[in-house]
Amino acid sequence: MNKHILIIALLAVILAVVAACAPAPTPAPTAAPPTAAPKPAEPTKAPVAEPTKPPAPTAAPTVAPTVAPQPLVFLSTQLKPVEEAEKMRKSILAGFTAAKVEFVADDEGPFQDRILAEQKAGKVTVGVIGALHGTFPVLAEANALEDLTPLLEKLKDRPLVQEFVTLGKLGTNKQYYIPWMQATYVLAVNKQALQYLPQGADVNALTYKQLAEWGANIQKATGQKKLGIPAGPKSLLHRFIQGYLYPSYTGGLVTTYKTPEAVEMWKEFKALWEYVNPQCTTVDFMQEALLSGEVWVGFDHTARLINAFKEKPDDFIAIPAPAGPKGRYYMSVVAGLGIAKNTPNKAGAEALIEYLTRPNVQALTLREVSFFPVLAADLPADLPMPIKLEASGVIAQSKAKDARVALLPIGLGAKGGEFNKVQLDTFTRIILKGEDIQKVLAEEGANLQKVMNEAKAPCWLPDPPSTGPCQVK
Repeated sequence: MNKHILIIALLAVILAVVAACAPAPTPAPTAAPPTAAPKPAEPTKAPVAEPTKPPAPTAAPTVAPTVAPQPLVFLSTQLKPVEEAEKMRKSILAGFTAAKVEFVADDEGPFQDRILAEQKAGKVTVGVIGALHGTFPVLAEANALEDLTPLLEKLKDRPLVQEFVTLGKLGTNKQYYIPWMQATYVLAVNKQALQYLPQGADVNALTYKQLAEWGANIQKATGQKKLGIPAGPKSLLHRFIQGYLYPSYTGGLVTTYKTPEAVEMWKEFKALWEYVNPQCTTVDFMQEALLSGEVWVGFDHTARLINAFKEKPDDFIAIPAPAGPKGRYYMSVVAGLGIAKNTPNKAGAEALIEYLTRPNVQALTLREVSFFPVLAADLPADLPMPIKLEASGVIAQSKAKDARVALLPIGLGAKGGEFNKVQLDTFTRIILKGEDIQKVLAEEGANLQKVMNEAKAPCWLPDPPSTGPCQVK
């Protein structure tokens, strides 16, 4: 897949103003998943589609016609923080009148439990389902999702990024979800740090070794550790390890977990961690440490950085994630909208998806909760400064010659939390406790294989396709 797709897909993305936080990491679900999920399409580069028409103005969304009086439950794993959920209810959904929407944001475990339990009991209350790409295969395998192919045909007037549409088919001829919103992760940099860049380094093409050298230069000059990687209890550290660090050094994740390249990666990351601010083990949202000045160069999800650009736009720039020996890997995070099978208000559910994918509502979503649109369209001429600043890093990252895409874990179902725990335990044992790298990788690799076997999960990008559970090597 042409890597220039994420450039335009994420350029389309930047339609309006910003807001605060991003989704908290998905905790371990409580229900065991059904059998192996349908194999999703696997792009090799970031989505790229030619813009077809400019987005509609970012004014208040067009009011949808009334379809049915009965209420509509919108169950989502996204927009869980209180502030985001309130903006969803009071602003984003304000113009929707086709049904009275009850927006419920929940953790992955209870989310899946409710959907599957309702399907089993034959008493479905959930209408629209909002979740990350990796959640849908489990629901599809359980026959809990409507085929949205007819709805997609009705939406052919809007420029949905086709690669995201393809992902929503989960490797089948059915449309299990319609793309909803997307995000990625970058580095935010306080301009004070730029004077300490390693000699000859390009700020938009750093390597992990250069990032460590940058941190060393800053510490030598200021006496302080100013690099930032969020490692608090609600941080997205596991995504950094899964989508950035491991692929950039090993070219994979599961299939390269305990390889010699992985050993070398942990050695170099341990050296880099010497220059990470010690408070990062308590940091969940890097924007807070950036605004306080504790961190000058910090990695995080775009929606967990945006307040830094919003509150101090003159102080920060955004740059791509570093590269390793295997390339500049980054994670493309795609969320979709599905409909629960046998929902009592299918017409209302379809109307809500139609509403949420309108260009002006996509723009409003970006403005309110800082999640990027999934439409390939021309940019407005008057982008707000915080969006311009953050977008510059996103675009430079996807545009880099050595850019590579990693997907979120797919098909793990109720084992998603256990999968994340393996990477977090590996980090804690090697980086924070100083245990022997090879010993840790051997032991945690066994734990990882157990998770993959129990989930019956095949490999996903950046690992190559597999027949049966992905094998740890």
